[in-house]
Amino acid sequence: MEFDSKKEADRWAELNMLQRLGAIRNLRRQVEFVLIPTQKLPTPINQKSDGGSYMKSVEKAVKYVADFVYEKDGQTVVEDTKGVRTKEYIIKRKLMLYIFGIQVVEI
Repeated sequence: MEFDSKKEADRWAELNMLQRLGAIRNLRRQVEFVLIPTQKLPTPINQKSDGGSYMKSVEKAVKYVADFVYEKDGQTVVEDTKGVRTKEYIIKRKLMLYIFGIQVVEI
């Protein structure tokens, strides 16, 4: 299993131990959340035989990939082991709270 940092690998080991002890459950890593779906527009050419239009992707989806997700005391916990908080990460963290009501826990 590959990790982006030693800090992330160490946290994975710690969370696995907590799961074995029963303190947390349903531990997963690299969990993807779609913050903004793919944006599509109808194409002016290539009409469908039923009169509809084919849709063309014009913007890719915006996704946040959480380092770890698990359940603790009936709550879903989303963790990110951060070395540097980039502007992109901060915006995605805020979108996680706004869209899903999930406050990302930074380790």
